[in-house]
Parts: sequence; structure tokens; C-alpha cells
Amino acid sequence: MRPTRQPGMPYPRLPLPEGEEDLIAFQRWLEAAIPMVAALGITRMSQANGALTWQLALTPNLNDKGTGFGGALTAQTTLQGWCWVTLWLRQQGRAQDVVVAEASQRFLAPVTGDYRMTCAPRHPDGPAKLAAKLSERGKGSIELTHQLYCGDALCLEATGRYAVLPNA
Repeated sequence: MRPTRQPGMPYPRLPLPEGEEDLIAFQRWLEAAIPMVAALGITRMSQANGALTWQLALTPNLNDKGTGFGGALTAQTTLQGWCWVTLWLRQQGRAQDVVVAEASQRFLAPVTGDYRMTCAPRHPDGPAKLAAKLSERGKGSIELTHQLYCGDALCLEATGRYAVLPNA
């Protein structure tokens, strides 16, 4: 039985992985920890070459025009960045809280079908710089970029800065 979510009560952390991350288990935990995630239409998560990629269904994210709802797409980019940093921390053996500090989006074309979204560091040395800040100060931040593709069409670009908070 899943714990009942209550405002002001943190959800129990997922234990750090022993070896490679099980993204299916991570997604299940995420859906319990953040109730709206189950409604976002994430059908698959994968990681490769420093990027986190999601496959998403359009149907749960439709607007009144029959295309992707900008608010849902924005929520997905914010969540995906949070997930990228959280998964990266887990790979480093760290269990620290992550928050979004800044975010912006550019909508380039309507989303008219199922789509994929990628998230990766904005700068190649971003993860190394974050690791150094965490070692020195116990906290830091990283800039990430997101791209949403519907087929071959780039429909949305987003950037975000995500902060890793010091342990309490």
C-alpha cells in the first residue's frame, strides 16, 4: 500500500541504486511521490550519453485545440530537469533535494502527436562543475536544456537551472 500523501509531509526517498538505475522503478516511485506525474503521459524513460529521454503520449496533454497544452509541456520540462539532476545525484551515491531555480520555454510548433523530450546539460562541463561545487560546499546548481520533438519537428526548447540543496 502506498503512503497517503499529505501537504507538508515529504515522501520517503527511493533507496540509492546498487549498480545501474532501474528507470521503471524510478518512474513508479515518481508517480507516487508526485501525484500529477501519473497523468502526464510518460510512456518510457531512457538514459544515454548524458541525456534523459522521455517518450510521451499526447492524449493526456491535449488543449482545447487538440494539440499539446503548453502548461502540461512546461510541467514536463520542469519535471524532466528535476529527474535528470536527481538521477545524476543517485549515480554519484548522493541523496540530496533538488529544486528548480529558473526555467524558460520557447514554443516553436504545435505538438500534434505523441512526442519525445530530451534533457541534457547546457554545457558539457556542467556535471563536473556541479560535482566540484558539491564536494566543496555541499550544494550547487546546473543548467539543463530540453528539446521536444513531434516526429522530426522541434516543437519546444526549454532551459532550466536546477539547484541541489545542502543536506539538512
